[in-house]
Amino acid sequence: MNGKVFAQAWERGWNSHDIDAIMSHYRDDIVFRSAKAIAVVGRGEIHGRQALRAYWSAALQRQPDLTFTVQDVFEGHEMLVISYHNHRGILAAETLHFDADGMVYLASACHRPADG
Repeated sequence: MNGKVFAQAWERGWNSHDIDAIMSHYRDDIVFRSAKAIAVVGRGEIHGRQALRAYWSAALQRQPDLTFTVQDVFEGHEMLVISYHNHRGILAAETLHFDADGMVYLASACHRPADG
């Protein structure tokens, strides 16, 4: 897998707010971790594609101006880390673990605190 190509598709999906494009990378049994999810769904770990789709759909509704700008891509064994800035200038990183078919089965997002 080409990490930069994946990151470009990931960025396009998010910036278009196309939930089908966003979800196209994730397995049915995806586990996603993010402290940001707590404010939306009440917990920081989301299990399953349907639950993740619902979370991200709600997040997109709450932030109609959401955009991501990829800063860098780090490639590892069957994984990527994408660093990016969001529409508020917050630096974040998403870690994505891939199966043999190139689908994400585990992902986590970390965000730099707004104060630096």
